Amino acid sequence: MMNLPKQTLDTLIRRALDEDIGAGDVTTSSALGGDEKGLAQATAKEPLVLAGIDVFGEVFHALDPDLTFMACKKDGERVDRGELLAEVSGRLASILTAERVALNLLQRMCGIATATRRYADAVAGTKARILDTRKTMPGLRILDKYAVRAGGGANHRFALYDGVLIKDNHIAAAGGIGQAVRRVRERIPHTLKIEVEVRDLAGLEEALAAGADAVLLDNMGLDEMARAVQRVAGRVPLEASGNMTLERVRGVAETGVDLISVGALTHSASAADISLNVTEVGTPSPGAAG
Repeated sequence: MMNLPKQTLDTLIRRALDEDIGAGDVTTSSALGGDEKGLAQATAKEPLVLAGIDVFGEVFHALDPDLTFMACKKDGERVDRGELLAEVSGRLASILTAERVALNLLQRMCGIATATRRYADAVAGTKARILDTRKTMPGLRILDKYAVRAGGGANHRFALYDGVLIKDNHIAAAGGIGQAVRRVRERIPHTLKIEVEVRDLAGLEEALAAGADAVLLDNMGLDEMARAVQRVAGRVPLEASGNMTLERVRGVAETGVDLISVGALTHSASAADISLNVTEVGTPSPGAAG
């Protein structure tokens, strides 16, 4: 599993299971005898980019360590409709109780990865990289940002503590771009870089004069972005942000910006359509069916 701290992931999964199960799964405990064994298969019901298959398996193991899980695809792979993603076998009561939490996480992560891949494909051949933002689901940021990477994007700062981004409200509160940059520079470690958000070319000039290490061009038109790229001439990275759609992103990339951040990757991604169906009842082993 790529860059997912086990303790953090375990805590996230445990909280999700506790939320869903509470005092117990009354449907499963009533409908089943409790000792039934079987096999369930997860299948893609639409084309998607896979992300979170190991997380999917960890949900089942967290509830019942005796379950056997086998992934049939790897994160980052493009998957067609009808393809098998994974199999889980063992006590059916455990599989059914963990099903919804496991699917919720997998479907969200695949939705994000699939959306990211569309944006990354749209800017292919340019130098621009697609970035996420902090517009993630509270409590799920580690999974949201992993899914972006699985889809071919890159991560912006993870949280408020690991990067400086001076935005319009900081600038207003501090009394200007120059004042904000000076204050931040005096107070942060030398290892942190300072990015400044600007809305026009005048703001860009202020940010450059103040010594910004990177500049975010917020909601600029394509012509203005292209002029900003010419003005900066590669001295600092330029990030474009605001109103990024699939229809627009190629034109933004062709202005020559280095980075394009897309909040919609995580705040508006549609969950991928994935099903989990019991296909055998008995004592199967993963790989035995279909």
